[in-house]
Amino acid sequence: MMKQAERSYLPAAGHDWLLPFYDPIQKLLGGDSARKKLIEQASLAAGQRVLEIGCGTGVLLLMIKRIYLDIHVVGLDPDPKALARAMKKNLKEALSIQLDQGFSDQLPYPDASFDRVFSSFMFHHLQGDVKKNTLKEARRVLKPGGSLHLLDFAGPDLQKHGLFSRWLQKRHRIQDNTEQNFLSLMAQAGFVKAAKVSEGSSHFFQTAYYQALA
Repeated sequence: MMKQAERSYLPAAGHDWLLPFYDPIQKLLGGDSARKKLIEQASLAAGQRVLEIGCGTGVLLLMIKRIYLDIHVVGLDPDPKALARAMKKNLKEALSIQLDQGFSDQLPYPDASFDRVFSSFMFHHLQGDVKKNTLKEARRVLKPGGSLHLLDFAGPDLQKHGLFSRWLQKRHRIQDNTEQNFLSLMAQAGFVKAAKVSEGSSHFFQTAYYQALA
């Protein structure tokens, strides 16, 4: 793992003390099903290099590696405690996943080094300028013809989905998660054919899936 950056960040579960409960809670809320749909969207193939920014405890990375053993999978997150949990799960399953510590707007990878970049339930944690720079960095590290695949909570419509959604509205920057804002930021970062490709919903929240080409 890379040396911890001297910078503040929001832990994967919101608070360090919630981290042990993160995986079972997100699974209960439908997070695993949503991530499986994101993986299907990406049309992965053997031999590709894949990066997840804000990988947290490695849920998406492990899903990918279980299906595609011949894909090189890399995860990056600023939270050393979340990365430690991801590594523990990785070693337990004897899967080969690279985990690095760092921030999504300062990716420590060469230009054009990945075929796919994923973001799963992470983007709403970021502030405005960090969102812009994160997308610019994702564009930079993608190979020509590579693609970005982003899953996050939908925007203001969350208010109609009960207590959990109202909590998200209050505690996180969900109001910015509009289709117009996502597509505008992707275009500004240099992506082409940016689009919201599908939506999803559960009893607890509504999701949106985006895709863009480098």
